[in-house]
Amino acid sequence: MAPSPLVQLPTVVDWTADGRGVRVLDQRALPGDTRWLECRTVADAVDAIRTLAVRGAPAIGVAGAMALACAAEAAAQVHAERAAFEAAVADAAVPLRAARPTAVNLAWAIDRLRRLAAATPGAPPAVARALREEATRIRDEDRAMCDAIGRHGLAFVADGARVLTHCNAGALATAGIGTALAPVYAAVAAGRAVSVLADETRPLWQGARLTAWELAQVGVPVTVCTDGMAASLMRRGRVDLVLVGADRICANGDVVNKIGTYAVALAAHAH
Repeated sequence: MAPSPLVQLPTVVDWTADGRGVRVLDQRALPGDTRWLECRTVADAVDAIRTLAVRGAPAIGVAGAMALACAAEAAAQVHAERAAFEAAVADAAVPLRAARPTAVNLAWAIDRLRRLAAATPGAPPAVARALREEATRIRDEDRAMCDAIGRHGLAFVADGARVLTHCNAGALATAGIGTALAPVYAAVAAGRAVSVLADETRPLWQGARLTAWELAQVGVPVTVCTDGMAASLMRRGRVDLVLVGADRICANGDVVNKIGTYAVALAAHAH
């Protein structure tokens, strides 16, 4: 399901215009300034990931995959021998994979490209092309997953729903329209009136700085509330639905998310 014109959100991670680097929206500057970074080396990409210029596990995974593909293309121009090329790719993969240990998508994406590199026959340029195609595929898969989450979550977002969020699980965290926030965008695209109460999400203010910013970009009514207000708002009947992201989801359904999510969950259960 492609988003309607009502929900045209910025693509926060993609190839640069010349295809030789990774273009990311610098989220450290939001909401005051909208600026873009072009990561053209492994060091650039590692710094962007470590300093939260790009954040959200899906977006980080896409950025890491693209950065490794660019590094492989650079290595293919220098190393004609397959062994030297593979060593250079391995050297590039190590700091990228370690840039954010908590973002499972990053290690998964880097490992996926390395397995493909080992399994692809031919000279280094052919392997590098295969890695670029795979990195693009990872980006497109993430967009499709975001759309699918929106479709499946749409049933929970009624017309007129007042949604409370915690952290940022929207377009800024992915290559698409977001994960936990995708049902809100799907509801807007379906013509439903939806408003959002965005928890500030301490200590990095992902809700106040990021969720509120991206919702405002597409005209979704949003109000920032302090983390301590959520329970009171629920008691007063001002929240119909709570949507939060997840750093991990266990097989039994338990969810691990940013600090403060536990208190929101207890309040939602109580009310």
